Amino acid sequence: MDIDRKPAIDAIVIGTGIAGIYALHKLGNELKLKVRGFEKGAGVGGTWFWNRYPGARSDTESFVYRYSFDQETYDGWNWTQKYASQGQMLAYLNAVVDRHGLRPLIRFNTRVVAATFDEARGVWAVETSDGEVVEARYLVTSVGVLSKLNKPDLPGLDRFEGRQVHTGAWPDDLSLEGRKVGVIGTGSTGVQFIPAAAAVAGHLTVFQRSAQYCVPAGNDQLSPDFIREYRANFGGYWDQLRQTRIACGFAEAGVAAMSVSAEERTRVFQEHWDAGNGFRFMFGTFCDIAIDPAANEAACDFIREKIATIVTDPATAAKLSPREPYAKRPVCADGYYETYNRPNVELVDLKANPIAEVNKRGVRTADGKQHDLDVLVYATGFECVEGSYREMRIAGRDGKLLVDHWGDRPCSYLGISVHGFPNLFMVLGPNSVFSNLAPAIETQVDWIAHLVGRAEQLGQLTVDTDATAEDEWTVQCEHMAAYTLFPQVKSWIFGANIEGRPNRVLFFFGGLAAYREKLAEIVSSGYAGYSFAPAAFHTPLRVPSSDSVATPIA
Repeated sequence: MDIDRKPAIDAIVIGTGIAGIYALHKLGNELKLKVRGFEKGAGVGGTWFWNRYPGARSDTESFVYRYSFDQETYDGWNWTQKYASQGQMLAYLNAVVDRHGLRPLIRFNTRVVAATFDEARGVWAVETSDGEVVEARYLVTSVGVLSKLNKPDLPGLDRFEGRQVHTGAWPDDLSLEGRKVGVIGTGSTGVQFIPAAAAVAGHLTVFQRSAQYCVPAGNDQLSPDFIREYRANFGGYWDQLRQTRIACGFAEAGVAAMSVSAEERTRVFQEHWDAGNGFRFMFGTFCDIAIDPAANEAACDFIREKIATIVTDPATAAKLSPREPYAKRPVCADGYYETYNRPNVELVDLKANPIAEVNKRGVRTADGKQHDLDVLVYATGFECVEGSYREMRIAGRDGKLLVDHWGDRPCSYLGISVHGFPNLFMVLGPNSVFSNLAPAIETQVDWIAHLVGRAEQLGQLTVDTDATAEDEWTVQCEHMAAYTLFPQVKSWIFGANIEGRPNRVLFFFGGLAAYREKLAEIVSSGYAGYSFAPAAFHTPLRVPSSDSVATPIA
């Protein structure tokens, strides 16, 4: 083996969603490294490229669900809705890519199937679906939290003669106009899809696996005054946002629910119900909805009363009313419960009446009823966080596979680094911060670029984390999760939406501000948990200036 052969590329980025786009910009345009991106799709956008189902839109408010590094693209963007639609998000991300000259760096329609660390040379050999092997010193995986589709395993699926489609891979040629449509799933996607589909379908059958606490989105236009003020104080908004827990752009509550009267609780809940947004309702009403059972039950009672008031059929309202804690990822959609008042919409409670089989005409439930369908839609989500990593063969030191290192307990240091896998940096890997994804992504990519820039300046081109740091971070995330009510329900944020898989901690629930404080603490303590070691190529590259790596969490 020729250990003196230097790779032609400095860094490879897998995936070109919000994270991959920013990683290409940060490493290529700012650190001046030679970078290449690989994207399995035909275009950039990640989630917003693939999820084109009717009703698809962000459920985080648009003024904070974007990049903070690119005010110029925003200033030229005519975007006035409170929530950006799928099409708007995709157009925005394409505009950012073209403004910063990133498109020539990306190879589209190319899936990464394997990545192997060559310890003697300190490089990653990345194998693509077309058989090419490309080498680079640094490997950044921005494969998405919600990327690998989760499809239900139902008897008879291959016998259905209609159209089957997952919302995460929606085809351009599918129209629901006048069709008999069935949808399985009422989570974040389902609550958006169901009202949109009901408006055009001849008949819509909703197969509900778990009842959902859903609050209105409040999908109003942003006022011209707000947009002017936001643009004038763009940096200030984002500086303030990074000092919050959820980073969704609203004032997070500091008052405990049980510290006020029942009348005041109702007033606060109603105010936030009228304003809209799931995260705002969970974290903007009272500070302890996610941690105190009594506070949580008060929120549950309020939403259940809304369901009973909105849904005209008492039996349907009862099916739609959850009995478990309000402890899944909060969701919102306008008109969700109202949709069940439409004459063309039918609700099937799968807990009481499960699917017996799929047949050529549609779905037969356990009560013997046949539900004839033209289209069967799976709004059944994804294999969260780890799914895409299990589709690639990633081998680190001594040939150890990443999936073997994880086993049944996916782990990392900071959601970014994995012991024994040097120079592999994950964006939103296991135990990343639970918050608005856009500022979380920017925080992590800034940190990755900081580590890479420091390694380049030092000429110590292998960056690894130690086992103790990884274990301690994993335990800290587990303890933080146990302090909340989130583990008490089965949800995708714990990977429990995959059949037969138990709850596992996959996020750091301490919030973005605390996460950023941890990064600052690591720098001040001399990079505790990290080691920088020389590789075969130890001549440092020139980076633009020390400023580019000195302030990773500014």
